[in-house]
Amino acid sequence: MTPTSTSTSTPTPTLILIPGRLALADLRSAWMAHGPIALAPEAYPQIDAAARAVQAIVQKGDAAYGINTGFGLLARTRIPDDQLEQLQRNLILSHSVGTGELMADHVVRLLMLTKIGSLARGFSGIRASVIDTLVALYNAGIMPAIPVKGSVGASGDLAPLAHMTLALLGVGPVRVKGELMEAHEALAAAGIAPVVLAPKEGLALINGTQASTALALHGLFMAERLLEAGIVTGSLSLDAAKGSDAPFDARVHEVRGQPGQIAAAAIYRQLVAGSAIRASHLLGDERVQDPYCLRCQPQVMGACMDLIGNATRTLLIEANAVTDNPLLFRESGDTGDTVTIVSGGNFHAEPVAFAADTLALAIAEIGSIAERRIALLIDATLSGLPPFLVREPGVNSGFMIAHVTAAALASENKSLAHPASVDSLPTSANQEDHVSMATFAARRLDEMAHNTAAIVGIELLAAAQGIDFHRPLKTSPHLEHVHAQLRRQVPFYDADRYFAPDIEAAKRLVLEGALSADCRQLFTPLHP
Repeated sequence: MTPTSTSTSTPTPTLILIPGRLALADLRSAWMAHGPIALAPEAYPQIDAAARAVQAIVQKGDAAYGINTGFGLLARTRIPDDQLEQLQRNLILSHSVGTGELMADHVVRLLMLTKIGSLARGFSGIRASVIDTLVALYNAGIMPAIPVKGSVGASGDLAPLAHMTLALLGVGPVRVKGELMEAHEALAAAGIAPVVLAPKEGLALINGTQASTALALHGLFMAERLLEAGIVTGSLSLDAAKGSDAPFDARVHEVRGQPGQIAAAAIYRQLVAGSAIRASHLLGDERVQDPYCLRCQPQVMGACMDLIGNATRTLLIEANAVTDNPLLFRESGDTGDTVTIVSGGNFHAEPVAFAADTLALAIAEIGSIAERRIALLIDATLSGLPPFLVREPGVNSGFMIAHVTAAALASENKSLAHPASVDSLPTSANQEDHVSMATFAARRLDEMAHNTAAIVGIELLAAAQGIDFHRPLKTSPHLEHVHAQLRRQVPFYDADRYFAPDIEAAKRLVLEGALSADCRQLFTPLHP
């Protein structure tokens, strides 16, 4: 599902890309919608100087990895000058070995944006004309067709980035407005000339962590929406089950000191404030404590908030990072500028893998605790509501099997949440002997997010049903608005009916961020 905003659509202003200074809001905007970009003018002197340095190395004739040598274990093979352009083209063709479904356009936009930003910092030795062509492709909406599988997240996301680079060469398929077509046709239609790669340029384009980072950013932005929706539906479930808001007391959370927990408790307090349902059982309620899935929501969701925040910091750094290899460093001295080529390992995506793995934990837990609240709501002995949330249970099964679906998805997420970063398989004849598996770590977040969105969507349906059983009493103003949003699409479940469309409608509200759209100010701690 393509990410969408619930706000009114307006023309997207041009994003001026200052290398190293992409903000999270810039990335989130590119994820949500395609808009024009332009490279800041001050980026070009550094880019041009690095490109001239590469040409000087070629003219001097000294062997330099990736410029006039082979790659990986073939680094000792010196390539004649008249074959250097062919070397770069062959590199792209031979490394375009991805498989599986194609990356979604919103992920490709993030990949291209972060790659442009990284190359434009001027440490990669690539010509400005190549970067400008990438910008032109982006602005024309020409999205390289990039298979999502085939990277181990070290020595760069070689295969995915090679498929991106194919589009620059006018080779292979691309996607324009959702339709596949040949790259050379798309470039010709947009008036863009294919690129002939100069020394080092192919290597600069395919080395880097941009595929892993783009996939992880997609997972991050999905996790933000899931966290917000899970807090909203959890608050609705609290009122549906006539739970207590006493565990949200600020003093409880301040003495522990966990920042996410403190912030989450504040959101819960505001979401449930003014509920007539809560007021109706302040006196005479014999229950001493609610089950953990109600009472410990700030502790669980606050911990998820902290994990998401940690991943945010890592991924924002990575989105602005220079991660190809080798790198060119210029130093000014009395005799003029000198250039040092340093071969390092910034292409190793371990930070991205760890960030993705922690996002997986957060996404799984948001769904896990939501599933427990669904189980509570359908259990009449715990919730005080009709069995399975339906009148005339027996002839009607109500939410019985909707909960089974939630349980199935929660269990699936447990397996998917196993950390990918602890695995490594050596590649390239043991030259690349420890890898991050960051690309899979990030790629699986989309499936996990859709699983959790369905669980939270089912909770939304169940909690709204519980609220309806308490009528004429009303929940809080915030939650009444959420209830009304749902009821505009899904009616009260008065008897068994075809249920799957209801779940899809609720899931869509979760994925679109609709549940928190009208109380954005409550969730500002989530959006640095």
